[in-house]
Amino acid sequence: MAAPAEQAPAGGIGAAVAAANQRARRSVLRNHGGGHAPVSYLELFFDLVFVFAITQLSHSLHHHLTWHGLAENVVLFLAVWWGWIYTAWVSNWADPDRLPVRLLLLGVMLASLVMAVAIPSAFADNGLLFAGSYVALQLGRSLTATLIFRPEGPARMLNMARIAAWFVMSAPLWIGGGLSDDANLRLLLWLAALAIEYAGPMTMFRTPGLGRSSGSDWDISGSHMAERCALFIIIALGEGIVVTGASVADAPWGAGLALALGVAFAGSALMWWLYFDLGARRGAQLISGHEQAGRVARNAYTYLHMPIVLGVVIVAVGDALLLEHWHETASRELVLVQTGGTVLFLAGLGLFKRFANTIRNFPLSHMVAIAAFAALGLRAWLAPMGALPFAGGGVAILLGAAVWEWVSYHGGWMERMERLGLPYPQRVRERFEARRREQDAP
Repeated sequence: MAAPAEQAPAGGIGAAVAAANQRARRSVLRNHGGGHAPVSYLELFFDLVFVFAITQLSHSLHHHLTWHGLAENVVLFLAVWWGWIYTAWVSNWADPDRLPVRLLLLGVMLASLVMAVAIPSAFADNGLLFAGSYVALQLGRSLTATLIFRPEGPARMLNMARIAAWFVMSAPLWIGGGLSDDANLRLLLWLAALAIEYAGPMTMFRTPGLGRSSGSDWDISGSHMAERCALFIIIALGEGIVVTGASVADAPWGAGLALALGVAFAGSALMWWLYFDLGARRGAQLISGHEQAGRVARNAYTYLHMPIVLGVVIVAVGDALLLEHWHETASRELVLVQTGGTVLFLAGLGLFKRFANTIRNFPLSHMVAIAAFAALGLRAWLAPMGALPFAGGGVAILLGAAVWEWVSYHGGWMERMERLGLPYPQRVRERFEARRREQDAP
């Protein structure tokens, strides 16, 4: 939100325009007015730290494949995601080409790098290092942004002050957990800290003495937020590619390994297809033209993208297990990781597409794929099954979902059945036409 309008100077409209331009040049905001704001080179540079963080998370989970290890790494992921998404919000408002904002993002980048370095032993010797760098990242960025936004008017400054207050509430739990020698207590304290922080946006950061934020305080560039989150999906998918390449680089080459490489790559490619062919485009269209873009960004991107990204990270661990043991029976670790990660990805993606769809329906193709993956995982869990056939079956399910969605939204099943002279239930046609009328209604 812009600073309160000043009294127009003497000299008429020309002088008023000149004064407004001068204020805009002094402003640290992008002043996009809810329109398009391009992703800056500094933001792309900032993302490199989170490429490293995702790699650290993936390797940490790979080496701690227990239920307790999974819980610990989920907590670490939630912290990493929260640090990145809040910075994406700030860089949506603030212009990275302005010196104060540039210095702020570089400082946040350094704190994020330290946090990423501490990930592998965050529940061992580096607990305080992880917690301290995370608090410095979140609280330092919020307090600095409050000062930077002060000349832009009270609404923007108060909004950042409320956010900082919520991080002040969670900070003692982070530091207390980092100081604890008990890994279980550390896990509980950090979960409590995350619960506080994740509740903040849902309550519009209601803070004693500062009130609560309103929808007008979240005047963001929807296209920028959609692009930033899509780029983070690319970061997560890139980890699967890195794992695939690194796992086969020094291994003896052969037909079996080549097939395993192809299966792992196909899985990553199909997850990319399922997200970017329809979901990313629809989400960007919805948020770019929405009158409450901030609310959409909070629900569809801040929250619903978490299971999508986490699912991709878990599947990357499954790819590593597959390429290490492709010639063996599918282990229970491989079955759990591949099944759980893919189901999480599909569920999160389905919810995101439901939110971005005017009809508000969870894609049937994703629902069927989730059921098929559950059945495949149960089959591999109860009876011995080769690792390659298991992974190949999963890729076949993803391919089926991608083809189903492609045909449905790029021509439609009913149109193709009509051309082939194949019958279909009339009530299906009636339901489809009703949904189309609802979608087209003003």
